[in-house]
Amino acid sequence: MTDRTTTPSIEAAILAEALPYIKRFHGRTIVVKYGGNAMTDEHLKQCFARDVVLLKLVGMNVVVVHGGGPQIETMLTRVGKKGEFIQGMRVTDAETMEIVEMVLGGQVNKDVVNLINRAGGKAVGLTGKDGNFIRAKKLLLPNKSNPADLIDVGQVGDIVQVDPSLIGHLESGSFIPVIAPIGVGQDGETYNINADVVAGKIAEVLKAEKLVLLTNTPGVLDQAGALITGITPKQIDDMVEDGTLSGGMLPKIGSALDAARNGVKSVHIIDGRVEHALLLEILTDHGVGTMIKSH
Repeated sequence: MTDRTTTPSIEAAILAEALPYIKRFHGRTIVVKYGGNAMTDEHLKQCFARDVVLLKLVGMNVVVVHGGGPQIETMLTRVGKKGEFIQGMRVTDAETMEIVEMVLGGQVNKDVVNLINRAGGKAVGLTGKDGNFIRAKKLLLPNKSNPADLIDVGQVGDIVQVDPSLIGHLESGSFIPVIAPIGVGQDGETYNINADVVAGKIAEVLKAEKLVLLTNTPGVLDQAGALITGITPKQIDDMVEDGTLSGGMLPKIGSALDAARNGVKSVHIIDGRVEHALLLEILTDHGVGTMIKSH
């Protein structure tokens, strides 16, 4: 809906403000982790899809990696199973893995593809099994009280290798890859991988200009709960050490840091509850989250 208080001159100023960003990022790769409210609220879903299509149309290579935690929980409840998490990772037995693959690789992936296509894009859905492009092995978590004691959380994967050629082929045909975070093992085993980790690793391998993580928080907050708009990897290490950052933010921050340290120019943790958060963060002076610079 158009805001009638916006004058044509204000609209023109907004477009002019976007121009230098469009020029700077033309031809560059932007990896977006799609999750949280932006994935469940109907209006925010439409905003997200239009943002992705616009960024593609002005010449950026957009790659979408999605989660699907709430949808997995709904399906597990339906079959009488209860989700369990250790250190932010979903414990995934064989039956849970079947459900995860069905929900992420089927239902959610196709929903996101359909959403972007209806907004005028050309999206193609993938899992890491397609072309074996996300190779994984079993992830074993260190026990915090005894690091030598490793915890087995089932079919949860640790990325061994990402082959970027499939994404490259899609991008050359003006397609938008939409990736479900499922990997494949050496003997064809299926692995559930944290979506933030997949997005971070794909951004590294593609030498992305930006990695953007949509969340249900304003970004990285200090101890007083105020938003930190810009931060360095060293400052993040200090915040993890003193406990300012903890819980569900840790896997997100971990993959963001790895990406920032391994060639991704900037990583953005943004508030996906804000309309058109992607466009605001990438094409305007008014960011809607925290930017982690690579140095």
